[in-house]
Amino acid sequence: MTQTRHLHFLVIKHGALGDIIQGLDAYAALRQSFPEAHITLLTSRPFAPLMAQMPFFDEIIIDKRAPIWQLSALFSLRTLFQRSFDYIIDLQCSKRTSRYFRWFVKRHQKWVGTASGCSHQYPDFTDVNNAERMRHAMRMVGAKDTEANLSFLTADASLAPPQPYAVLMPGCSPAKPSKRWPAEAFQKTAQLLAEEGITPVLIGTDSEQTLCDAIGKAVPQAYNLCNKTSLAELASLCAAAAVNLGNDSGPTFLAAKTAAPTLMVMGADTDPAMSAPTGPAARYVKVDDLKTLSAEAVFQKLKEMWRKA
Repeated sequence: MTQTRHLHFLVIKHGALGDIIQGLDAYAALRQSFPEAHITLLTSRPFAPLMAQMPFFDEIIIDKRAPIWQLSALFSLRTLFQRSFDYIIDLQCSKRTSRYFRWFVKRHQKWVGTASGCSHQYPDFTDVNNAERMRHAMRMVGAKDTEANLSFLTADASLAPPQPYAVLMPGCSPAKPSKRWPAEAFQKTAQLLAEEGITPVLIGTDSEQTLCDAIGKAVPQAYNLCNKTSLAELASLCAAAAVNLGNDSGPTFLAAKTAAPTLMVMGADTDPAMSAPTGPAARYVKVDDLKTLSAEAVFQKLKEMWRKA
C-alpha cells in the first residue's frame, strides 16, 4: 500500500510582537486547512517561547539572524532550506528573507512572498491591513480563512483584580518614542477611570517601570503589574477587562485579539489602513500629534466602549 505523503510548510515570521499577533488567524487557517501537514516556523529568539505555545506549529526553529561572515549560522540555514518543503511562506518579507530566497532556495521550490523571482508573488498590499496580508498568503497555498482560538493564551486569570477593571498599556517600542501618548495623559486617564469605579491595571516592561510606578503613586487605586506578567497572563487580564487602552504596540494588538473592548491611540507614525488592531471590539483614535489628544477625549471614548461587569 502506498503511504500518503503529507505536506510540509515552512513559515517565516521573525517579529515584531504586534505583527506576530496580527498573524494569528493566518497561522490558524494553515493549521486547520492542513491538519496532517508538518508546519515548521522560522522565528527569532525573543518570540520563540510565545510561538511554541501556539497549537499551529509542529516545529520551531530560531533564526539567529547572524551576519554573513558567521559561516556556521549560514550553513544551518542552508541545511534548513534544503529540506523538501512544499511551500515556504514568507510572512516577514524583509531584505534578509529576500536574501534567503536568493542564496538558499532552488528555483523549483514554491516560495510565497515578495522576493524577486519567487513562484508565488504577493499582490500590491498598499493600504491593506497586516492581518489581511497574512491571511491572503495562506489563501495562496489553498488555506481557508478561520478565526484563531486564543484559549492557549487566556486560561490564567490569577492576577486579575476585582471587576470592573481597565488595562492600561502606556509603553511601545523604545525605538519609536513618537508612538507614545504622553505619560501625563495616561495618568489622567487612570484617575478618571478610578473616579468612575474602574480599577486601572498598569502593564509594561522594564522600559515602562518608572512610568507605571509614577502613575501608581498618583492613583492609589491602580494595580501596578508592570514587569510582572507573561504574555499569557497579559492576554488573560485583557480578555476579562471592561476595556483596554494602549499605544501602537504589541500588547495592544494582543488585547484587541482577545475580543475585549480595546482602544489604540495612534499618532502620525501609524497608518490605520495597514496597522489598525483587529478584533470584534477593537477601535482606534488617530491624531497627527499625540500631545494634542486629551485624556478627557479618550476617557469618553472608553466609556462608550466598556462592557458592564
